[in-house]
Amino acid sequence: MSNNKYKVLIIDDEANIRSFMGAILESNGYQVLTAATCAQGKMMFSSHCPDLVLLDLGLPDADGTDFIRTVRAAGGAAPILVLSARSDERDKVQALDLGANDYITKPFGTGELLARVRAALRDRRPGPAAPGECFQVRGLRIDYDARDVSLDGAAVRLTQTEYNIVALLAQHAGKVMTYSAIIQGVWGTADAGSVKKLQVNMANIRKKLGARPGENPYIANELGVGYRMYGE
Repeated sequence: MSNNKYKVLIIDDEANIRSFMGAILESNGYQVLTAATCAQGKMMFSSHCPDLVLLDLGLPDADGTDFIRTVRAAGGAAPILVLSARSDERDKVQALDLGANDYITKPFGTGELLARVRAALRDRRPGPAAPGECFQVRGLRIDYDARDVSLDGAAVRLTQTEYNIVALLAQHAGKVMTYSAIIQGVWGTADAGSVKKLQVNMANIRKKLGARPGENPYIANELGVGYRMYGE
């Protein structure tokens, strides 16, 4: 058995997929648990308390979203990464809104899978930042107490709304946040122009963070779904 502290539960009805992902994870030091159905996945999750779940949505006995809903309703906080052949935006939004941390469309590369796993296993800081806490990724630094943002040591002048967006994304670094979750967290309510308002603010933020067209140095744009602050 691996000495790595992280246990990963793979829930997928295809034996070859379970075997393939299991081999990749085990060769990188993770402990692997597997389940072929939603019911088995719930049982394994309850009895083994994995650190992370890789979940297929197309399970034979129930949709994978039922697993997400059940685990989150019971207070389970382990990151859930959906790995699915479904590429429809609505499926992604539903899974993320129910509590999935990320959504990877099949087929995917080994490097991407491992990177997403590493990101999900890092401290997500899901609640408000603790007093004196700072966030740093590459050259970007956020001092929550002072509400200051700097880039390579130089101050970045953000509006109050822009700062609130950046701070919220940083507190959930590595996790895809849907448009609705960001809007709720920043404005507290939604109106007909909320998504456009968010996109305008995000364009200003990325410009102030020095992003050139086509680049995502700090904040990834999950098209049609939301945004993700990189965790490293």
